[in-house]
Amino acid sequence: MSSRAPFPAEGGVPADPLAAEQVAVRRSPRYGVFAALGAALGVIVAMILTTAFDGTSDPSPFTEVVYSPSQAFGFILLWCVPAGILVTMSIALLLEWTIGRRTRRVAVVHETVAE
Repeated sequence: MSSRAPFPAEGGVPADPLAAEQVAVRRSPRYGVFAALGAALGVIVAMILTTAFDGTSDPSPFTEVVYSPSQAFGFILLWCVPAGILVTMSIALLLEWTIGRRTRRVAVVHETVAE
């Protein structure tokens, strides 16, 4: 950390226009990207499951309703998208715990501009 104050000295001129200090920098995953990838993965898995398992034209034993393939896709989607998000967010947390521990010390320069 700099020992000089970046406040103006006498006459309105900054005491040190370029004050440098050391800070710790660490990398972290972008959680929004991981969540979007998980949702996309869930949609793809739901499509595969919908096409892989042919439904029957028989009514459901619980509701006694015949579901169309698009309704079945919607029901499967309700389970696959949250599961995909959960899996990819878990991966992001594991990455942060392993890679995020590595920190680097870098010099940062604060610039003070007097008008």
